[in-house]
Parts: sequence; structure tokens; C-alpha cells
Amino acid sequence: MKICYLDAFSGISGDMTVGALIDAGADHGALVNILESLGAEAKFQVEKVSRRGIAASKFHVIAGVAKGHRHLKDILELIDKSTAPDGVKQNAAAVFQRLGEAEAKVHGIPLAKVHFHEVGAVDSICDIVGACAGFHLLGVDAIYSSPLNVGSGTVNTEHGVLPVPAPATAELLTGKPIYARGPALELTTPTGAAIAATLAKDFGPLPPIKITATGYGAGDKDFPDHANVLRVLIGESTDARESTTVAVLEANIDDSSPQVLGYAMERLLEAGALDVTLASVQMKKSRPGTLLSVIARPEDRETLARLIFQETSTLGLRIYSAERSVQARHSVEIATPHGTVRMKVADNGAFAPEYEDCRKLAIASGVPLKQILADANLAYLRNSR
Repeated sequence: MKICYLDAFSGISGDMTVGALIDAGADHGALVNILESLGAEAKFQVEKVSRRGIAASKFHVIAGVAKGHRHLKDILELIDKSTAPDGVKQNAAAVFQRLGEAEAKVHGIPLAKVHFHEVGAVDSICDIVGACAGFHLLGVDAIYSSPLNVGSGTVNTEHGVLPVPAPATAELLTGKPIYARGPALELTTPTGAAIAATLAKDFGPLPPIKITATGYGAGDKDFPDHANVLRVLIGESTDARESTTVAVLEANIDDSSPQVLGYAMERLLEAGALDVTLASVQMKKSRPGTLLSVIARPEDRETLARLIFQETSTLGLRIYSAERSVQARHSVEIATPHGTVRMKVADNGAFAPEYEDCRKLAIASGVPLKQILADANLAYLRNSR
């Protein structure tokens, strides 16, 4: 599977995305042909520029007389009448649909009455369709994104001066990881946010890939402290193990009851701990005790540390970083005589039923859990032949 990773350390916009994809090898001529079929009477130029010493491609849309305001249906008609491949049309329409819904919610009006201003201009239409065309021309099967640097300060719009991220951008990125770093201006535009929020399967670290191409799309300004570019990494997915940094929290406890420790384990898992274990240990002065070990995401470390102090009797914690290696895996649903069970399947062929699914079926059906597990394994083996 071919993957595109959007490395948005300096934000993301539509033109940065198109420039990065062309820089990574998307056929410029084929992409322009798709854009010209929109009938927007625009011309297109790709300029080689430098951003803090990084060579990048700057994509320009040179528009003629543009219609000032467009409804969503007008834009969808332009896309539908173009000669773009079906997949490009579907993705571009989905991006604009998502953008329209965000604008409608922000302004408190029905979707049909949304007037697109900046994002409805010819250059933004071409940016979104161009980005979708670029992914298609590179043969991208899945898109992933880093957390987005949205910038800070304010931005001038047709609605006046607005805070960064702009209201539509903030709505589009609800539930997505964002942060602000660098100059006090808008780094992630509504167009860029719509592309990432609609098309990216997930936001986070780079997935395991074998890199085949890289590309850099330039932003308008050249900042003094960092390269103002969007980087794309193109590559084939691999079965390499995913290595991530985790925080390990440990405590030796000799004065908490088993009930208290069991409850603490439940609370920690509910709060986002990746794993929690309790092990019997012999402590100083020959006292029997329990070793509490918690594996956590680095960003959850302080929250889980407070929870340990709150729910157990320990007065101190050992906290250190470790590398966690995870076998690449995916999930499939398997039909069993008792109901559907998700199976975790590793790229090396190993598999295991999802415990919670089997537990729920056992409770609902009255069938022993061990039988549910066995039937799930048997069903998966039969289906995988």
C-alpha cells in the first residue's frame, strides 16, 4: 500500500499541498490538464524557491475575473463537470462538503445558504482539486498526517479580524491534534485543514514505510526561524515494527489492599494507560509488596502520575522513558455462531480475538468465554484459507 504522510510542522494550506505533491513527483502536466477542465479560466505556475535553505515548489494559481461568492452546489457542479478521474472528484467533493459543514456551523446557517468567500475563490477550488489530483497521480492509497501547527495571532478575512485558528479551521480540526509554534500568524488555512481533516486516516507519528519520494511545498513567507514548507513523505507500507517512545511509571507498594490496587488498575486503564501490571515482590525488611508498573504515552504521564498518588498509598514514583516496539497489525471482523468478533491480525500472520468482544458475547449468550475464544479462532482460520 502506498502511503503519503503530511508533515505539517509549518502548517498546511491548499497551495502548499499541491506544491509538495508536484515536488514529490506528481505529473505536473496531467495535474494542470485536470485543473483546466474545471473551466475556471485560470493559469498555473510552479516556481522553485528556497525556504531557509530548503528547495521547495511554490504552486501559483493565476486567476482571471473570479466570481466573488459561490454556494456549495456551484462548486460541486464545477468538479462534477470536469474530466478529473472519479476518485479525484469524490475526494474533492468530500473536502468541500466538510468545509461547507464547518462554515454552516460557525455561522449558524443551513448548509445550502453557505456562501464561500476566500475558500470559494478560483485559487482555492483549484488548490483542493489539485491536491486530490496530486494524491491520485502519485498512486496514494492512504494519507496520514502529523499534528498540525496552526499558528497564532489573528488573520484578516471578509468577516473582519479573527483569531487563529480561524473559526472554520478550528471546527474542521475538532478532535485532531494541533499546536502553535513560530510566528504569530495563520499557518494552517481552512483549505489546508479541510484537506487534512477529510482525507487523512489518522494524525500522529509517521507510520512504518519504505520512503520512495519526498516533496516540499512552499508557503508564501520565508520565516527566519524555520523552513516554511509542508513536507510530504511518499512510501510503501512495510511490516516493520513500529517503535515509539513511552513513559514507564513504577512504584513499590506494601500498604494498599488488593481491592484498592485492583481499582487503581481500572482507573489507570480508563484514563488512557497503554498497560498496567501488578507483580508480587519482596521489599526491604522482608515485607511482601506489589510492584505497580504503568506504560503510558508521554503526554499522559503527568495525568497518570497524579492518579497513582490519588488512588494508592505510594509516596513516590520512578518515571523513565523507554522504547516500545509494536508489531504492525490490523483488525478484521469475523462472524461466529455467537456473534461478530474483531480479530487482531499481525503482518507476520499471528492473530488473536478481541477479548472485550468475546467477553460481551459470553455474558449475552451464557456460553463459556473459552468456547467463544475457540470458536472465534476457528472461524478466522476457516475464512483465511
